[in-house]
Amino acid sequence: MKKEEKASISIMKIICISIILVLISGIGVMAVNNQLSDVKIVLQNGYEMTALTSKKKVSEILEENNIILEENQKTVPDMESEVEAGQSIKITDKSYQEIKIAEISDQGVETTLEKLLENYAPITEKIVVEQVAIPFETITKDAAGGAEERTNKVIQEGKEGLKEITYKIKYQNDIEIEKTVISEVVVKEPVNKIVQIQKTVTTRSSSGPRVSYSGGKWSYNASEFDLLCAITAQESSSSYAGSLAVITTACNRAEARGTDPLTEYKRKGQFCYSIDSYWKRRLNGNYASFVSKAVTDALNGARNHNYRSFRAAGTHSGVNIGGNVYF
Repeated sequence: MKKEEKASISIMKIICISIILVLISGIGVMAVNNQLSDVKIVLQNGYEMTALTSKKKVSEILEENNIILEENQKTVPDMESEVEAGQSIKITDKSYQEIKIAEISDQGVETTLEKLLENYAPITEKIVVEQVAIPFETITKDAAGGAEERTNKVIQEGKEGLKEITYKIKYQNDIEIEKTVISEVVVKEPVNKIVQIQKTVTTRSSSGPRVSYSGGKWSYNASEFDLLCAITAQESSSSYAGSLAVITTACNRAEARGTDPLTEYKRKGQFCYSIDSYWKRRLNGNYASFVSKAVTDALNGARNHNYRSFRAAGTHSGVNIGGNVYF
């Protein structure tokens, strides 16, 4: 073989070896530039998958793994963010509130997004049915018959009713955060307590007020006691204190004038007795039990003020008791 041919063959060998070395170097560079990393993808239903990818952008990683978001879904971090190896992509509902990464420098605590996501607790709902007692009312009735009947006799015991209340309750981390009433159903109606009102013996002739006065105490028969209660309730039936304040006014006037409370109630233009007839609808025990108690206590000497006049609240200045101002 001639020297020129040998030289040509050597040059070709060198060129081939050089090309091979260049190709190997290029492949190495591509491998470095396309380094693969593990990224965890957490679906909305809680399913977790690990993706081996060379992508960094969240949207590209999802596309690479054929994951398409629905309209009401989003990712944490968002689609335009980049993630590193070992990080997670969480797919969740758009109503999910993102928690920002916080660094507490004074305590040296650094909270990662992944750890915060692990501590995220969903809201759960439960339907709960509760049974609640319905309180009964106490009704007083005028006693019929002679004076020998017992006073304040209970002729019907009261019984509580029962109702079922259905609630929708929301919990987070087993803690109740919201309670809404859905429905209420009365299972059993309450039975009212009926009490026979006081019955007393008259000590005066039928021509005058049938009332007796002894030791600073007044006593009336049943019908007049019922009238006292009806007038008192019409003037104030908001509370025991309000009713006691009304009858106290009549008692204060009676003691100053040497009369009795019913006479003061009947004075023209002073109480509702002579102003309107609304008090009549309260006769025959149609008033709260605390009204009859207030009247009974006042007739036996109880007082809660020293005044002799009152008006509706807002019309005068004075002491407000049960919606009336006393002066």
